[in-house]
Amino acid sequence: MPLITDDAPALPLDAQGILELAARSMFQLFSSVSQGMFLVDRSGRIVWVNEGYQRFLPDLGFSSVDQFVGRTVEEVIPNTQMRRVLETGQPVLIDLLTNKAGTFVVSRIPLRDDADRVIGAIGIVLFDHPETTLQPLISKFALLQRDLDDARRELASQRNRSLAAAAGDGERRAKYTFASFIGSSPAAAEVKRQARRAAQSTSPVLLLGETGTGKELLAHAIHAASSRASGPFVSVNIAAVPDTLLEAEFFGVAPGAYTGADRRGRDGKFKLADGGTLFLDEIGDMPQSLQAKLLRALQEGEIEPLGSNKLVPFNVRILAATSRDLAALVREGKFREDLFYRLHVLPVRVPPLRARRSDIPALVESLGEDLALRNSTAPPELLPDAMALLAGQPWRGNIRELRNVLEQAVMRSDSQSIDAAQLERILREAGVEPAAPAPVQDASHGAADTDGDDSRYLRPLAEQVAELERRAIAAAMKAHGGNKLATARQLGISRATLYGRLENPE
Repeated sequence: MPLITDDAPALPLDAQGILELAARSMFQLFSSVSQGMFLVDRSGRIVWVNEGYQRFLPDLGFSSVDQFVGRTVEEVIPNTQMRRVLETGQPVLIDLLTNKAGTFVVSRIPLRDDADRVIGAIGIVLFDHPETTLQPLISKFALLQRDLDDARRELASQRNRSLAAAAGDGERRAKYTFASFIGSSPAAAEVKRQARRAAQSTSPVLLLGETGTGKELLAHAIHAASSRASGPFVSVNIAAVPDTLLEAEFFGVAPGAYTGADRRGRDGKFKLADGGTLFLDEIGDMPQSLQAKLLRALQEGEIEPLGSNKLVPFNVRILAATSRDLAALVREGKFREDLFYRLHVLPVRVPPLRARRSDIPALVESLGEDLALRNSTAPPELLPDAMALLAGQPWRGNIRELRNVLEQAVMRSDSQSIDAAQLERILREAGVEPAAPAPVQDASHGAADTDGDDSRYLRPLAEQVAELERRAIAAAMKAHGGNKLATARQLGISRATLYGRLENPE
């Protein structure tokens, strides 16, 4: 072993001195071994560039360091994410950056003062020309990506084949379950609770709510959870069928009933749904001339096809939905009162999206995964400012509008990351003036506890445990921006368990 002499360099004796020495050493090491390095201040202005980074300046359009230093990082480095590091205080240890100077593997690290405030950031170019220097790693990643894309395409193909097979066999099945209704907010949990209760009954269900809130999805789910799940699920959108054809669509046509009619006749929706569920979408648009015949069919349990004098019995469970105010239509004489009471047995009001804003991150994740599967791409990543913007919108078109905005953003973005500016442009182009951003609300099912109030504990223990679990999940979901994988890791449960808890909150 080499001897340590008295005049050999030694570490500082105090901890602060050691930390400062380590910081200087690490800074010098990164500056010497990296391909380039620069510093920005709190406002995002370039304040220092090392010698290695200066060789990229001509490709970025600058002939001298003086032209580069002092300008904001977005002005001089296209596609940089340094602003995000300054705003969030979170480092980006490994990332790919591509601009006119080339493709680089980079790191971005925030700088903090003694009060732990972000006062700037370091940008480090770890590798340039990664297609050469990191070829083995990139090849392995590309192989994994191809396998993932193949798996996505196969899943989509299997789903399409199963749907086509069901259609080819003449089968009509529910496409959705309660797990398809995304959301763990109090409003979402309540509507699912009511719908599950309705599924256990055989009485008519009337789904009320604005367009795009998921009424048809809940109709599928109610059928799938009912005792008629093995029977057909038949739906008809009354608003989409001309008034002159509605009677034939409902009750069918007898053989040769009129000139041009099929000689074999044609079954109507009531007959096709026999033994299962008939879903009448947009029931508020039904013409008055047909309302009396529908009421009679529901009361008597039999129909009379067009051109026939023979009554045909049927056995169906009726689900109906409307975005219109049926009670107001009754008062105006536009909807039969007796038919209204026949349908309004188990009303379920589906809340608009603005009444359950805390579900937006989960909806964005689900919609993003669906878009990725359909287009064989990676799911989009919404930056915090984009998620806050979505949370602040009124969403008059509800989930349908949210999906449209998200799909446009994905199709028009050159990056997997989507920021608020992109969404604002899409909203304005659609004629919607974006509302102010809002923080994503807490999906907790209860108010905060009150110190000294023991009455809250005078309930069944299972109920209290379930409530605590709901709050823990809601808090973790909020902390991780709706990311279920991160939430599951935080809580120490599997992702499948988390999905089960979100699906069955009570």
